Amino acid sequence: MTDASLAILLKGVLHNIGVVLVGLALAYLGTMVDSILGVPGFASPFVTAAAVLLLALGFLLRVWAAVYFYGHKMRVISLRPQSTLITSGPYRFSRNPLYLGGNVFIFFGAALLLGSPTALFATAVHLPLIDRFIRREEEQLEGRFGEDWQSYKKRVRRWL
Repeated sequence: MTDASLAILLKGVLHNIGVVLVGLALAYLGTMVDSILGVPGFASPFVTAAAVLLLALGFLLRVWAAVYFYGHKMRVISLRPQSTLITSGPYRFSRNPLYLGGNVFIFFGAALLLGSPTALFATAVHLPLIDRFIRREEEQLEGRFGEDWQSYKKRVRRWL
């Protein structure tokens, strides 16, 4: 592994540790709301195992996707349309592995780990908003990449 590859991997790992921390912080806020509303939390070995699995899958998926972004000298968080259409790596299976890993796997995993019904509900409710945001991004990608985007869109699903 070259120094440049190692730097890209490290950047991807560090960026996504932050995403896990955000997921855990939001789940913790959910437990606080649960407490205020008198909503009982939940826990079991099965739920904990599922939570850890989701967190790990989400983290690894996001690192994999971020490495592809950084390898193409793109930013994971950008207000401008991307300069490259990435269709390899995790993007062969999902057009949105960053959102899938973070907003689905990590957020649900964190909510399960802390046993918060409110955090589970909030995660479920925010997904249609994220989907709407993704659709806006896809319109930008279609405008920028045209036929290449259309071909990619036909081959690869938005989420899974």
